Amino acid sequence: MTEVRTESGRMRRRTRWFMVGAFAVAAIAFAVIAASGINKNLVYYWTPSDLYANGDKAYGATIRLGGMVSKGSIRKLGGSAVEFDVKDHTRVVHVKTSTVPPQMFRENIGVVVEGTMLKDGYFQSNRLMVSHNNEYKAPEKGHPVDRRELERMMKSVEQGNT
Repeated sequence: MTEVRTESGRMRRRTRWFMVGAFAVAAIAFAVIAASGINKNLVYYWTPSDLYANGDKAYGATIRLGGMVSKGSIRKLGGSAVEFDVKDHTRVVHVKTSTVPPQMFRENIGVVVEGTMLKDGYFQSNRLMVSHNNEYKAPEKGHPVDRRELERMMKSVEQGNT
């Protein structure tokens, strides 16, 4: 009987040491990840109000800034470079980008720019995305539908699906 209890005790001690070792390895791995600057790899998604509210934290961090393109703010700088203002309900951020804007880029459209806020007082963007949807809206009530145009559209759809 004593041999069985001794063997059982050894198994429990081995299991206990294994668990202690596993927790130690996990704790060391967590400490290494935390110390290695994982924060540098984070991308924040902020509005202009969030950007200003975070103060110095915004400078140098990679940020996705979302808002609306302000009316009358788009200026072409030559080549593909563009500058414009992004606004939310209370704040405005001046943005400069050298990327080619999408065709749908215009005033009063939702936009997301990725980049960083500079101490010079503007947001330097290296990626520009516009917000759009693919929802079809039927013509308003009373809008005349040209039969030939409708038939041409239906044929083109059928040809595209074959």
